Amino acid sequence: MLNDLKIMFVKESKHARIPRYERLGDAGCSLRVIEDYKIYPGKRILARTGLRIAVPTGFEAQIRPRSGNAWKKGLTVLNTPGTIDAGYRGEVMVVLINLGDEPIAIERGNAVAQMKFSPVYTGHFIEADFLPDTERGAGGLGSTGN
Repeated sequence: MLNDLKIMFVKESKHARIPRYERLGDAGCSLRVIEDYKIYPGKRILARTGLRIAVPTGFEAQIRPRSGNAWKKGLTVLNTPGTIDAGYRGEVMVVLINLGDEPIAIERGNAVAQMKFSPVYTGHFIEADFLPDTERGAGGLGSTGN
């Protein structure tokens, strides 16, 4: 497969499931939880996957919401995208929040987020006396009128 990365992993729990791509060509692989949870409206939890991974140097793993959970239940990843740096070796955990109106029951083995691998570019900051002009300039929020 084009652009394959080798991701070493360790299962911290017998209930941990290897992340998997649900369909050929998917950008993100499913992350599943190892415990049951109930999240009340407006509340958040730290959901355990039971996995530790080794992200290769020069990459990050991004933890993102699953669109079906977000649309159907109001369940999303609070710090999206969450980043797993190449140097981190702890358990992959997902900060979930219920933005819906009803409690959400999550059962062990449910897919709650997706993980995508992306290259990392390091910025080198150069102090300057001025910045080049652009059409937008300093226009920020709402500056396009839309």
